[in-house]
Amino acid sequence: MQVIARVIKSCRETFRVPVLQQLQAYTENASVIESPLMHLKGLENTTVAEVLMKKEDEKDGPWLWCKSDDTVYDAAKQMARNNIGSLVVLKPGDEQIIAGIVTERDCLQKVIAKDKSFKYTKVMEIMTNQNKLVTVTSDTNVYQAMRLMSKHQIRHVPVIDGRIVGMISMVDVVRAVVDQQRGEMDKLNDFIKGDYY
Repeated sequence: MQVIARVIKSCRETFRVPVLQQLQAYTENASVIESPLMHLKGLENTTVAEVLMKKEDEKDGPWLWCKSDDTVYDAAKQMARNNIGSLVVLKPGDEQIIAGIVTERDCLQKVIAKDKSFKYTKVMEIMTNQNKLVTVTSDTNVYQAMRLMSKHQIRHVPVIDGRIVGMISMVDVVRAVVDQQRGEMDKLNDFIKGDYY
């Protein structure tokens, strides 16, 4: 058992909960050991709603969106003022109908790189249209959100539950992964020290 503990301790960054569970099954004390490690909540069970709750800007509101007939200048100012990288675009006059999404990258590639004017270019001219928009719901798990972002090579995804409830970014997803890994490491360290016997 001490050899296994030393191996786990020396390779603790690469070991994950399923590996530890397998090792426990082969030790003679396996039936006696009851560890909270077996009940850890993985990324598959962490929802987008939980990630949004941890964000400072978790509440939805007008800072999350702009109108398709707004100027890129106004949209960019709103992103800068609220320290966000994208805005959901709504159709003028109706805050329920989503027209698309506009990102910092859209502003750079479709306005600055093409020598257009921020003050005269409308958001509708540079946004990603609704038919190409990738969204998630608040009950989507973080792992699925991460796969969607990776597959579509995007960094921002609106969270829609019949209405806009938030925005999740790749930074939010990475933070959730790091938090989950840190939690696993803390539990593994406690287990190795014998705090669960």
